Amino acid sequence: MDIIEQNKKTVSDFIEALFTKGDLGAVDVWLAEDFVDHDPPFGGPADREGMRAAGAMFRAAFPDWHSDTGLLIGEGDLVVEQFTASGTQRGEILGVAPTGRTLSLPGINIFRLRDGRIVERWGRLDELGLLRGLGLVRAP
Repeated sequence: MDIIEQNKKTVSDFIEALFTKGDLGAVDVWLAEDFVDHDPPFGGPADREGMRAAGAMFRAAFPDWHSDTGLLIGEGDLVVEQFTASGTQRGEILGVAPTGRTLSLPGINIFRLRDGRIVERWGRLDELGLLRGLGLVRAP
């Protein structure tokens, strides 16, 4: 397996562990100590603990939260992931009590890897879709 395929596997394993299985320890396994999140969810910390907190927040609100990869593209030390994340709201999130609604949100991530670990992330989840799905924002 060449380095690009190894990097893609690392990203895939990380996403599966943290966002599909809810394993918060995935942060320690796959993110480098100096990891920087250039687009932390909801303005959280831009480090490993911010990523762990995001995983915990989604798992608490959506116990069945999972991420389905559409595209996984590698080039050099970068891996781009296009995904759809979904789950049924069974817990509170952003001050919204459980609704029982299932949300499905598209997103994209760009990861940079070094020595088999993720060192940077740029990404976007459909946060407006999340806010609409929670009833915090009305659709036009």
